Amino acid sequence: MSQSAPTADFRDLCAFDALEDGKITPFSLDGTPVVLIRDGENVHGFAGKCPHKEAPLEQGAFCKTEKGSVLVCPWHKAVFDATDGSLVEPLALDPLPQYPVQIVDGRVLVGLKPKQRQAPEKRQENESVLLLGAGAAAVSAAVTLRAEGFAGTITMVSEEKDLPYDRTALSKTVLVSESEKAHAPPVREEEFYTQRGITRVRGHVAQFDPQTRTAKLQDGTELTADHVLIATGAVTRKPDIPGVDMKGVYTLHREADAERIAAILDPDLAVTIVGAGFIGLEAASSLRQRGVGVTIISDSEIPMEKQFGREIGIRLRQLHEENGVAFVSDARVTKIYAEDGKDGTASGVELDDGTRLPAAFVLLGVGVTPATDYVSGLERDESGAIVVNGQMRVTRGGEAGVYSGVYAAGDASAVFHDGAPRRIEHWRHAEVQGRIAAWR
Repeated sequence: MSQSAPTADFRDLCAFDALEDGKITPFSLDGTPVVLIRDGENVHGFAGKCPHKEAPLEQGAFCKTEKGSVLVCPWHKAVFDATDGSLVEPLALDPLPQYPVQIVDGRVLVGLKPKQRQAPEKRQENESVLLLGAGAAAVSAAVTLRAEGFAGTITMVSEEKDLPYDRTALSKTVLVSESEKAHAPPVREEEFYTQRGITRVRGHVAQFDPQTRTAKLQDGTELTADHVLIATGAVTRKPDIPGVDMKGVYTLHREADAERIAAILDPDLAVTIVGAGFIGLEAASSLRQRGVGVTIISDSEIPMEKQFGREIGIRLRQLHEENGVAFVSDARVTKIYAEDGKDGTASGVELDDGTRLPAAFVLLGVGVTPATDYVSGLERDESGAIVVNGQMRVTRGGEAGVYSGVYAAGDASAVFHDGAPRRIEHWRHAEVQGRIAAWR
């Protein structure tokens, strides 16, 4: 146990012996929440809230792994090094602020100000990175590149005018909010991009040549770089049925989609959701919180059974039913219809047994397809995702190696693992892949 004389700007929080070994203990440091972790004879002090969504870290977990001790966020499982607070795994994109700790005469003293982190050594000043996309993978890569000292140019291409935002909020907080407040929070504020020299370009990627690492936008602009990350995500899938392009038929993938839906919500409405996956279930929960009547149509009885197993799937359905969501199971929508006089606006859905279910509007939640149609000649999986190796490098197929300086991450990619390409559509997974690509 280290002993030293106390210095100014420290507060005496507790006796060393009062801290249980391996336990996360919360304290107030002059009104600021902090946590102390005793690890044997050492004590480490950190901010008390996760930098991602401010989860209370005293409810998290302190774990010892082969690579060292870590602190795990209780909500979204961000992982931090438990000795210095450095980020190990997302969802957080920032390290956990660490507070200086002194142990004097058996008392634990904690500094009032977090430690300053040493700036990374600048590297690769004459190189360039092009990020195709502005979702979780692309932003994670940009944050990691600058955090690790990359000093070259970074250009990010996005179809949307808004700052890169937290897409996971669309089916939750955005739909729950009143329309004038219906905005997804940005992953990073404008200052982040300007202060770190990240150029944002708005445009649709029409072509990409992996040999020359050149992207051509729809307006004719050509962009090239030493390193290119394909992170254009996915686009919503629409079933091949009559009426799918009618007015009153919505998908939920972009902020504009959520804003349009939130603006028309009213407790008197009855809505039909096609699909019982993540989007369908989360949207149903949010719509019920706005008082909207919701019916989910699914081709299976148990939602998310393949992902989570039968017991959890049953509980998910029960939870939704307890909150007023109706399910029509083992059914398939064959058409979306409009009644006479509705001016081509959807009136409801027709099922494969001929049953018609009226609805104020229809929300499609039947999955997504990788947004990779602008790239030709690359190895893909059955969904259309670009195949990459464990370092997120785009492969040439078979034993042909990889394309130099070309990476893919997030929903647009499938990682070759255990003999087959594997793709996981998840925000955290995309952030992890973006970090891996940046390290390479």
